[in-house]
Amino acid sequence: MGAVLTPQLVDVVDTLTRRQTYSSGTIRPLTVCHVEHWGLHLEFTTPEDPEAESQACWLLAAEGLRLSTTRPRSGLDQSRSSVLTAVRIERDARYWRSTDMLLGLSLVSGSVPRFSSSADFAAATASGLVRAADADHALRAVHRALEQLCAHRYNLAAWLAARGVTQPWPPP
Repeated sequence: MGAVLTPQLVDVVDTLTRRQTYSSGTIRPLTVCHVEHWGLHLEFTTPEDPEAESQACWLLAAEGLRLSTTRPRSGLDQSRSSVLTAVRIERDARYWRSTDMLLGLSLVSGSVPRFSSSADFAAATASGLVRAADADHALRAVHRALEQLCAHRYNLAAWLAARGVTQPWPPP
């Protein structure tokens, strides 16, 4: 079964109104929206998701990566994994625009990460949906993160600290 191609996923965050607009046109209010020295910290509730209460995302500007996780609803399995996804980030004083490159790493701190969405990435690259320059960026960003995580023994907190991020992940 082949990957189903969809247009690139582009999210725009308005830091003034604390709203995120998706490619689909959906607008989501953000419960947390902070510009940090390392990037952008976002959190929002997910009432439409029967398993997740909320989601937290960090746009790591220098790395070209989005780090995300979900908070399970009470009564559900409370184990949490994180996903590092390659993104192209464009920003100005008010807006942060991230374009998903469809390639990432799924990880639980302390264990070896696994590549995620690689079939979607390959199909999007082959079709031209992801431009060659963006595909190169995605491969470099994800492989660099994997190598750095390995150097930190797959400890996500240590990897973040080496990037100057002192806030706890996942956010409380």
